[in-house]
Amino acid sequence: MDLTQGNQKEKNDRAKKMMLWFGIVSLLMGFAGWTSAYIVSSSREDWMSDLKLPQSFFVSTAIIVLSSLTYILAKKAIQNGKASLGTYLLGATLLLGVVFIVLQFRGFEEMLANGYYFTGPTSSIKMSYVFLIAAVHIVHVVAGLISLSVVLFNQLKGKYSAQEYLGVSLGATFWHFLDVLWIYLMLFMSFVK
Repeated sequence: MDLTQGNQKEKNDRAKKMMLWFGIVSLLMGFAGWTSAYIVSSSREDWMSDLKLPQSFFVSTAIIVLSSLTYILAKKAIQNGKASLGTYLLGATLLLGVVFIVLQFRGFEEMLANGYYFTGPTSSIKMSYVFLIAAVHIVHVVAGLISLSVVLFNQLKGKYSAQEYLGVSLGATFWHFLDVLWIYLMLFMSFVK
């Protein structure tokens, strides 16, 4: 397909999609670097192999999966011309995203209560990686919440319709990426001892 063909709107839409995918690929590269460093560091003598991830991380995983489902349903509602249902579901997704972040911080509290610290004499390199990876993911979820807030604001203004919903699609793609990324990170931290 020739990317230079089409009207100006089609070109702008393609450019927005391409920018999103460039961003996603760059985020993947960053997390690939951190997880690679985690693997390399696991051969150290001081590596903790018996760490149990906080229960809140597992609950937050279910919450973020549920939020992806509400985003999918919101997009379908908007595509089917059910604007008020789409608005409600976008609001539910936003609320679930906030709950995810609250649960992540609760997970940090659980780790601290168990004597696991990011730095200091009682910390370990593995705990530093767990804190770092989870915290960086939280930062990206905050970016996803900002994106979702813009989508919700535009939905409330009536910007989207069954024919025009690119903003919803781009926001949903980024949100689903964050969801899949967290599932991968949880599996990675659970099984790479």
